[in-house]
Amino acid sequence: LCNHSDSQGRYAYNMQPNIAYWNLFCLGQALLPLIGEQDQALAALESYKTLYPQHLARRMRAKLGLTDAIDDRDKTLIEDVFKLLAAEQVDYTIFWRRLSHIASPGGLERVRDLFADRSGFDAWAEAYQARVGALNAQACAELMRATNPKYVLRNHLGEQAIQAAKAGDFSIVNTLLTVLQRPFEEHPEHEAFAGFPPDWAASIEISCSS
Repeated sequence: LCNHSDSQGRYAYNMQPNIAYWNLFCLGQALLPLIGEQDQALAALESYKTLYPQHLARRMRAKLGLTDAIDDRDKTLIEDVFKLLAAEQVDYTIFWRRLSHIASPGGLERVRDLFADRSGFDAWAEAYQARVGALNAQACAELMRATNPKYVLRNHLGEQAIQAAKAGDFSIVNTLLTVLQRPFEEHPEHEAFAGFPPDWAASIEISCSS
């Protein structure tokens, strides 16, 4: 947990839907004098409970490259991959980007290598491949590569940029700005920015104002 004020995991990834609702509830309370009707404010909040799962499902289906209509198997696929990623503590960004290339030669093995529990991944991968087997492979891959970024602003990259800038060197800041403007592209000359975080990055703590 990288936020120094959140040792209990209140804002952990799996808690985000509930926290977002809580934030909206607090906003509703603040706006209530302007709204005037408490029932109206609560009714507006209720729509979140329906809309959020719909939007999440749509975005997760895109990350999986599912280009067809919703299938009954999709919810299980999504839930199971979240469980696997959490249990294995797999790097989230790298997993999804590698999955985007699963149809390439050696693509499946590169994803599989992220998991110590190979049998657990194999079971999920079998279900996933059965789901996408009838879809257009190129369309699936294009959707996934357009949805799963290769580059994100990781804490250690930000820290390195900050320390260099403090010393008067803004080259890392400028490079990050260039790469992160096109995070879905390959940028082979900056491949290191897409690698695993170094061990020392696990101790980085940030604040909401960082």
